[in-house]
Amino acid sequence: MISVTRKSHFNAAHRLHNTEWSDEKNDKFYGLCNNKNFHGHNYDLYVTIKGPIDNSSGFVVNLKELNEVVNKKVINVLDHNLIQDVEWFKDRQPSTENLVVFVWEQIVSEIVLPAKLFCVKLRETGTIFTEYYGDE
Repeated sequence: MISVTRKSHFNAAHRLHNTEWSDEKNDKFYGLCNNKNFHGHNYDLYVTIKGPIDNSSGFVVNLKELNEVVNKKVINVLDHNLIQDVEWFKDRQPSTENLVVFVWEQIVSEIVLPAKLFCVKLRETGTIFTEYYGDE
């Protein structure tokens, strides 16, 4: 099998805060990510598709179509927005762990077989990234 990865970029803001916890516990657990004024990140998103090479096109996936799907279902929803304002996050923390699941759920059904979504990777900072491979 061959895998192809497409990189995207978006900017979004969030605040990690659990309303069931005290301010002290939120501050201790989330640190700067609990900033009451919110804060933003410059995210790099990597979407990896795995599958056989199509004999007629020579591709695993049509990258133009993948780009359109990622932009429509993810980038246009998150870029320059407050993550908590996205309906999917109403009852979830806007963590990178939840963000990769969100991205997966938005695009998995859009991938044309026999290619399959293999991995969603999200880089929040230069030293932190999260990867999701679907429910295994």
